[in-house]
Amino acid sequence: MFEHVVPYAGDPIFRIAAQFQADQREKKVNLTIGLYFEDDGSVPLLSCTQIAEKQWAEQKQPRTYLPMEGLATYRDAVQRLVFGADSEAYQSKRIATIQTLGGTGALKVGGDLLHEAYPDSQMWISDPAWDNHHSIFGGCGIKTNKYRYFDSQTQGVDFEGMLADISALAEHSFVLLHPCCHNPTGADLSNDQWLQLIAVLKEKKLIPFLDMAYQGFGQGLDEDAFAIREMAKAGLEFLVANSFSKNFSYYAERCGGLSIVCKDQAQADQVLGKLNAWVRKNYSNPPAHGGHAIATVLDSDELYQSWLADVTAMRARIHAMRHAVYDRLNELAPAYDASYMIKQQGMFSYTGLSIEQIMRLREEFGVYMLDSGRISVPGLTTQNVDYYAQSLAAVVS
Repeated sequence: MFEHVVPYAGDPIFRIAAQFQADQREKKVNLTIGLYFEDDGSVPLLSCTQIAEKQWAEQKQPRTYLPMEGLATYRDAVQRLVFGADSEAYQSKRIATIQTLGGTGALKVGGDLLHEAYPDSQMWISDPAWDNHHSIFGGCGIKTNKYRYFDSQTQGVDFEGMLADISALAEHSFVLLHPCCHNPTGADLSNDQWLQLIAVLKEKKLIPFLDMAYQGFGQGLDEDAFAIREMAKAGLEFLVANSFSKNFSYYAERCGGLSIVCKDQAQADQVLGKLNAWVRKNYSNPPAHGGHAIATVLDSDELYQSWLADVTAMRARIHAMRHAVYDRLNELAPAYDASYMIKQQGMFSYTGLSIEQIMRLREEFGVYMLDSGRISVPGLTTQNVDYYAQSLAAVVS
C-alpha cells in the first residue's frame, strides 16, 4: 500500500546520538541532543514540579478533556511570564493564548493560521536554523526561505546582512525569529539591534513569529523576553511560541504556548476562536497533567521562587562550562579563537569546525557533535570538559 512513499531518513540529531550510544569506548562525549544535563549527567526532575504534581493528584479530579485552548490558569501564567504582568498588552487583554503540545505544537498551529490568513505569503527563517522549522512550516503549506544570520568570520550575528534581507521582504511576509539563545548558533542580537529590527518589521508591515524555547537560559527570564516585550510596546501584531521543555526540564509532558498579540481585545477574542478551530483539526485538546503542574508552579509564590532558583542554577552551569572550555583552549591551543564560547549564549554553540574535523573528533576521540559543528553545551560536565578541550585542541592545532 505504501511502496511508493519515500522513506524517512530519520532526524540527524537522533541518528548521531544513536552512534554515540553504540560507541563502546569508555571516554566519549555526547554534545548532540538538546537536553539540559546536570553535572553528573542526569536530566533533572525539579522539586517544584514534583510538589505541584502531588498537589494535583491529591485532588482526585476526573480526567476529562481540557478546553481546546487549554487551562485558563496556564494560559494566563504563560502571558505573565512571556510578556510581563505589567505589560499593556496583557492588561488590556489583547493577547490570544492557547496551551500547546510543546513549542513545536505552537509553531504548527500558528503556521496553519498564518497560511489560512495569508495563503500567498512566505516564511523567512535564519540561516542556519533548526531544521525542523522548515519542516513544520512546509507542512503547513508555507514556502520557506532563508535570511542571512550567522557570520562565520566573527562567529556572531551578521546583523547588516540580516537587516538588509528582511528590509527587502514583501509586505505581510512571515519572519521567524529567536528572542534568545538562538538555535543552533547561540549567537543573539543585542538589545539595540532588536530595536533597529523592530522598527524595520513595523515599517515594512511584516509578520514576526518569535520562537522562544529557552527562556531563562540566556540572561534571565525577563531579560530573555526583551524582544517580545519591546515588540508589544511598539504596537506590532505578532506571534510567539514558547516551550517549557528545557526551563522546567519537562520534555515528555509537551507543555508550550502560542500567543498572538492583537490590536485590541475584540480581535484577540476572534483570533482565539480561529486558534481553537485549528487545534480541533490537529489534536482537539492539550494534555492536562503537565499543564496543571506548570500553572500551579507559576501561580504559587513559593514554588515559583523554587523554580526561579533552578533556572538560575541551570543557566549558571551552562555559563560555567562555556568559560571552562574557553579558558582551557586558551592554554592548549592559544592560536585558536575560542571566544565564541563566551560570546554565544544558551544551550548551543556553533564551533565553526569543518566536517573533516568533526569526523576526526568522532572517530579518534569519541566526541560527538552535529555535522554542522553545533554542540549542546549542557553535555559538558566537570568530568569531561577537559577531555573535550584536549580533543578539540588536537584537531584545530
